[in-house]
Amino acid sequence: MAYVLIFSRLFPFSHRIRGTSLCLLSLFLSFLCYCALFPGGAVMQKSGDPTPSCLQADGAKRRLQKSMSCLFPPDARRSSAADEAPHPQADPRRPAAARTGRENTPSPPMSHLKFGNKKLPNAIIVGVKKGGTRAVLEFIRIHPDVRAAGTETHFFDRNYDRGLEWYRGLMPRTLESQITMEKTPSYFVTKEAPRRISAMSQETKLIVVVRDPVTRAISDYTQTLSKTPDLPSFQDLAFRNQSLGIVDVSWNAIRIGLYALHLENWLRYFPLAQIHFVSGERLITDPAGELARVQDFLGLKRIVTDKHFYFNRTKGFPCLKKPESSGSPRCLGKSKGRTHVQIDGDAIEQLRDFYRPYNVKFYEMVGHDFKWE
Repeated sequence: MAYVLIFSRLFPFSHRIRGTSLCLLSLFLSFLCYCALFPGGAVMQKSGDPTPSCLQADGAKRRLQKSMSCLFPPDARRSSAADEAPHPQADPRRPAAARTGRENTPSPPMSHLKFGNKKLPNAIIVGVKKGGTRAVLEFIRIHPDVRAAGTETHFFDRNYDRGLEWYRGLMPRTLESQITMEKTPSYFVTKEAPRRISAMSQETKLIVVVRDPVTRAISDYTQTLSKTPDLPSFQDLAFRNQSLGIVDVSWNAIRIGLYALHLENWLRYFPLAQIHFVSGERLITDPAGELARVQDFLGLKRIVTDKHFYFNRTKGFPCLKKPESSGSPRCLGKSKGRTHVQIDGDAIEQLRDFYRPYNVKFYEMVGHDFKWE
């Protein structure tokens, strides 16, 4: 009725209007004021409009939130929600074009937060046991563009049934510009390894570290003897009949040194240009020279140089010079540079005669200046 009193003062002739008319006029004026305060779009919801009505609420708190949202236009509400409210989880069923606000803002990839991704290796040191594989891995991994698995994975010989994703999980995180590596020396003599690695990627680069097969066999035996003191003598294992010079090729320490036979298997799946051979002997006398060739093969800048090495006379093996962040130089473990078991000279000569034709064939296949007695 307040509207009626105001109306009567503004329009003196209003006393002539009947009471019923005054009531209708009062309702009409109230409706106009209500519409002015609450625009029709906020009061009424058109059929099919996906925006929930501002009048619907199921509690005091929800009603207050909806009422406040109705006071601002949609763009303002969207901006305010993006800046102040927690971002709700996006509904994957909604098309990407329908997502608004922060949903369309790309978030930084998780790989940047975790410093790279785990990738299948670009290069693998596939052999050979007791040739110097650990030294090559430790020396090359100081290069800033190389990341390597710390332990031998034995994926392509013992764990292949676990699958490539299991294998990938063993790799370190690397950036796009870095090379991922691993080493497992037993791959070189595993018949299935070349085919399996090729199935993973035909672009994989392979590194083989070789040394005089007789010296390598003695080193292999020395390591095994340190773990199994009751092992038979070297001669008993190396020969089926020493007096006749018949070598037992079933013994793994002898079989590994047949480099030419193993290489033939690899060349069925990889071109020779994709295999790099490191001399185990030169790795001791000239580690920087051998690492320079490894870096070239991997397409890396020559960062690992002679300034990184010094020769440890006690071990008879090169070590890495003291890193700036460390208080001591970095040498390989106690098993590296171990003094070999003394073997009868006649047995050594018999083994050299046995390996000679295999060595010559290997020289011809690789075209490198490997020359063992």
